Amino acid sequence: MTTPSDIPPIAHDTAPVTMPADTASRIAAYGKQGRGPADKAVPALEAQHVSKYFGRVIALEDVSLSVRPGEVNCLLGDNGAGKSTLIKMLSGVYKPDKGTMFIDGQEITLESPRDALDRGIATVYQDLAVLPLMSISRNFFIGSEPTSGWGPFKQFDVDAAGRIASEQMLEIGIRVRDPGQLVGTLSGGERQTLAIARAEYFGAKVLILDEPTSALGVKEAAIVLRHVIRARAKGLGVIFITHNVQHALPVGDRFTILSHGRLAGEFVRGEVGQDELLRLMGGGEELSQLAHELDQLMGADASTVEAVATGAEPELTSEDAPISEIEAAEATDADGGSSAGA
Repeated sequence: MTTPSDIPPIAHDTAPVTMPADTASRIAAYGKQGRGPADKAVPALEAQHVSKYFGRVIALEDVSLSVRPGEVNCLLGDNGAGKSTLIKMLSGVYKPDKGTMFIDGQEITLESPRDALDRGIATVYQDLAVLPLMSISRNFFIGSEPTSGWGPFKQFDVDAAGRIASEQMLEIGIRVRDPGQLVGTLSGGERQTLAIARAEYFGAKVLILDEPTSALGVKEAAIVLRHVIRARAKGLGVIFITHNVQHALPVGDRFTILSHGRLAGEFVRGEVGQDELLRLMGGGEELSQLAHELDQLMGADASTVEAVATGAEPELTSEDAPISEIEAAEATDADGGSSAGA
């Protein structure tokens, strides 16, 4: 049986590693961010009263969110609540149609995802965090590859990349025997952890995690949640997006709830429990009613069940739900005035 001590060290050369100056400065600051009192610190990233419209469709309206160094802010909401739109604004994919964004207290406009990354905002998406057909070392340094040699003879430094990637993965508890191993052979939890470790290594100040545990089992989700706490302890601000309340409650310092594209509530740790969060997300009362209805149907005969299943009236969307493009056009034609997104 192979033991950790039997694993041979990874060979590497002593050629100089070159990389962009801004990347080198962020790496030099890694682990030195320092965790301050989250309730008094200036937010590392803040969005104030932001809105986003797609034509006449209201995707997000008058939403505020912030995260401070050494804090985990859990962004909660059911499917379609507007979570994805908000994080795309925070990560530079979309520009808000209304509202203001700040980094370290200074008003900014994010021009692109690369601009956000250069400012220390790293986003780990649920499905696009890593490339499964590339190696661990390639994934770790994608876009910021270390090189050796000079002039026209520069090339990707495979040995240095493998050594650093293996060291960083080992630091978070995953031993990599071969950094050339394809990422597709890793478990879901290990892939997410690789993406988080990569963001931390390159000096991220704010870590945005988009549903990192949604497709994971209990043990794999536990790996990711432990590293959320680890990032918090290093002084990073973490925005943890999820619709799983059971994953949010153990790690969150603050909780921001979205419903139908609008802010449904903000709470600090200890102020709210699981039932209240579910209710604010729009699922608590519905789940209670559904459980009561199904309990009654379990004891009913087949004809009654069939009648209930086929005779239910279709439900309309709630009055405060975002207006559809067709409804907005009809409303505009009726009043001859403003559109829903104006």
